Amino acid sequence: MRIDSVDKLNHWREKCLKKRAAQKRKVLVCLGPGCLASGSDEILGELKKILSEKKIKGVSVESIKKTGCHGLCARGPLVVIEPEGIFYSRVKKSNVAEIVETTLEKGELVEKLLYKDPSDEQTIVDYKKIPFYARQQRISLRNVGQIDPDDIDDYIASGGYSALARALNGMKPQEVIDEISRSGLRGRGGGGFPTGRKWATCAGIDSDIRYVLCNGDEGDPGAFMDRCIMEGDPHSVLEGMIICAYAVGSREGYIYVREEYPLAVVNLQKAIDAAHERGLLGENIMGSGFTYDARISRGGGAFVCGESSALMKSVAGEIGEPRAKYIRSVVRGLHDKPTVLNNVETFATVPVIINKGGDWFASIGTETSTGTKAFSLAGKVCNTGLIEVPMGISLREIIYDIGGGIPEGREFKAVQTGGPSGGCLPADKLNLPVDFDTLTEAGSMMGSGGMIVMDNRTCMVDVARYFLNFLVSESCGKCVPCREGLYQLHGLCVKICEGKAVEESLALMERLSKVIQTASLCGLGQSGPNPFVSTVSYFRDEYLAHIRDEKCPAGICRDLITYTINDKCTGCLACIEVCPVDAITGEKKIKHVLDQEKCTQCGSCYAVCKFEAVDIE
Repeated sequence: MRIDSVDKLNHWREKCLKKRAAQKRKVLVCLGPGCLASGSDEILGELKKILSEKKIKGVSVESIKKTGCHGLCARGPLVVIEPEGIFYSRVKKSNVAEIVETTLEKGELVEKLLYKDPSDEQTIVDYKKIPFYARQQRISLRNVGQIDPDDIDDYIASGGYSALARALNGMKPQEVIDEISRSGLRGRGGGGFPTGRKWATCAGIDSDIRYVLCNGDEGDPGAFMDRCIMEGDPHSVLEGMIICAYAVGSREGYIYVREEYPLAVVNLQKAIDAAHERGLLGENIMGSGFTYDARISRGGGAFVCGESSALMKSVAGEIGEPRAKYIRSVVRGLHDKPTVLNNVETFATVPVIINKGGDWFASIGTETSTGTKAFSLAGKVCNTGLIEVPMGISLREIIYDIGGGIPEGREFKAVQTGGPSGGCLPADKLNLPVDFDTLTEAGSMMGSGGMIVMDNRTCMVDVARYFLNFLVSESCGKCVPCREGLYQLHGLCVKICEGKAVEESLALMERLSKVIQTASLCGLGQSGPNPFVSTVSYFRDEYLAHIRDEKCPAGICRDLITYTINDKCTGCLACIEVCPVDAITGEKKIKHVLDQEKCTQCGSCYAVCKFEAVDIE
């Protein structure tokens, strides 16, 4: 059905809702990247096979729904049964028959698949009561894990395109901009620039052509928020872009997606095609006379192309290099025409603001950082996954209440926010509220929303070395401060990790960092020294231990550590089996011996020993 009016959209939504209501039970199978890698597609296939052969009242093959990421990646693959909200985790293909027979047929629970709270081992059946989910507030992620991303009717049944209908049918372009401005929405891609101000500036430029672009490049290691939205709810991104295009007077645009996100490209293209067929994209959208079309532009995976001007160069088919910031993209962006560029999460949030109002959105979060923010919670935390929380929540609440704390009861050491260009915050910053301004003042940044937790086995010098190495390889090389400065900064950091540095190196690195931050052309260079600057600020003693004592307190830097086997060794042979260079010898139930000349300090023996028989010196 082609939807050429608001009435037809409402009529079609009612029809979709009736179809949805006919299915008394629904089986939601997570096909997010984490669960997919663990075999959730096989679970989906097995469910369809068994249910096609069985006749169960209120349940059929149509009851099965593939969805995007459910969020709790640490427990995947995940299966949720509605309307009860039964949450099954770590599901295997071999469990499917039991789920069908026990839960779908008999209405009973498969106890071994239920979630157990790690703090008290309490079993929780309804996923809404699991602390990981209960403490979230989902706006940009509202449909991810709930709808089939390939089914536009599922999106429409969930309220999809109603905000677009409201904007086209009852609001002038300036009223849309005013609503976004009133909401206080700031760009979720890292810069935090006020979205309404950006749209208003672009709309005010005298030009016959304007572009609306979506940044789906998301190059931060450990970040996957935008990926999950594009894969799990692509229509929300399209709807937000069309509303923006209407507000600023654009007729065309692009969604820029990195090559490493093939499933996102597939799902976005399906969404674009379906929206065309329904009359929700292209010529005369919903019979309003407004025309806008969007296409996918695929990036090669260059981190620097996450920067606005470099991204636009790449979309135009040129080398992805940034240009000076005095040239503003809202004035001269893609093809030197006024351009609005927002990221995936920002556009996914727009339809909710239009439907519920800017004042509603502004009532969430803090005065200067309104609404919610999605984060990918990764690293040394129990509940790794995808979350969305109100701005102003503390780091402690995210890491301990939602994230479940540090595995194996280890000590929290630091959390990195903002990706490679962000900073690492220590334990005494756990009570900091998470918002744009507070994180920046603390020496870190919001970034796109990556959050990597570290425990006391993490070497902060090695962390700085790792991210500086990443930034050196991702620098486009256009400007000397970034190209040469980051290279030299990384080299000095490597020397510290190898125990070859002198104390004066720290002062040199601090001066070099200031030059890079001041003189670099774009945000990559300007924030590039942050991994070093933040770690040396909060963990200076660790740097000095590497330099003065030639020791790595965390036992990570290979050139500064020695592994030895103590008297706790039971002769279990575990370390012998994993040693890659046969440096450990011994017999069963007899203390083993480690040959220091052969040892490569890989740490395999330390990792597998259950008796604390391997020491790091």
